[in-house]
Amino acid sequence: MAERVTFRSSTGHRLAGLLDLPEGDVRGWGVFAHGFTLGKDSPAAARICKGLAAEGIGMLRFDNLGLGDSEGDWGDGSFTHKVSDTVLAAEFLRERGTAPDLLVGHSFGGAAVIAAAGDVPGLKAVVSIAAPSEVSHVEHHYDALVERVMAEGHAEWMVGGRALTLKRAFVEDVRQADLRHRVRRLEVPLLVMHSPTDSTVNIDNASAIFRAAPHPRSFVSLEGSDHLLTAPGQARRAARIVSAWADQYLRAG
Repeated sequence: MAERVTFRSSTGHRLAGLLDLPEGDVRGWGVFAHGFTLGKDSPAAARICKGLAAEGIGMLRFDNLGLGDSEGDWGDGSFTHKVSDTVLAAEFLRERGTAPDLLVGHSFGGAAVIAAAGDVPGLKAVVSIAAPSEVSHVEHHYDALVERVMAEGHAEWMVGGRALTLKRAFVEDVRQADLRHRVRRLEVPLLVMHSPTDSTVNIDNASAIFRAAPHPRSFVSLEGSDHLLTAPGQARRAARIVSAWADQYLRAG
């Protein structure tokens, strides 16, 4: 069962979310951050959150600015906004009496949850799935537009049949982000998950994140998965792994 919710973003717009309610005994709560231009209903987000809810861990997944059911213009966002909105999603859960124990992020969202972790009080663990070790890795998606964006300030970008506006501020923001600094400063356990056959974000990124992270840290290879975890059963498998790994940290609370 999922409950539709909204909360205010760091830009002032309303962000739309789905709260996948835990089944059976409640083991904990968490926030899921989706990939770059995906959304709360993307296969990885929906299937992992539903899988965790089935394991007793309630999960809030939400559309970032200007995506899916959320207000605003995607072009006005940035990595910094994504991190801030992940923190605000965690605050929304805390205000409703279900403070988050866990942050889980896929791809660009994996980088965001690592960056957000230090600003979420009471957090017990973080999980990155197919995340880049450098936020600027996303530039390969729009590298053909970069010169025009930097010269003119913005350019229209067609993504999955949608027209998005890529702005200079976004490009500059991701280039300035220092994820490895955030990884080294983590104060909660980290689980890094990645497929060795990921052709979008090479598994070397997972190695870099894992090496930079302090203990306790864990790594699980998602062999057989593609970057988007669309192969049958792969997202559900990832959810079961996250559930089992997080159990000791949830019980410790």
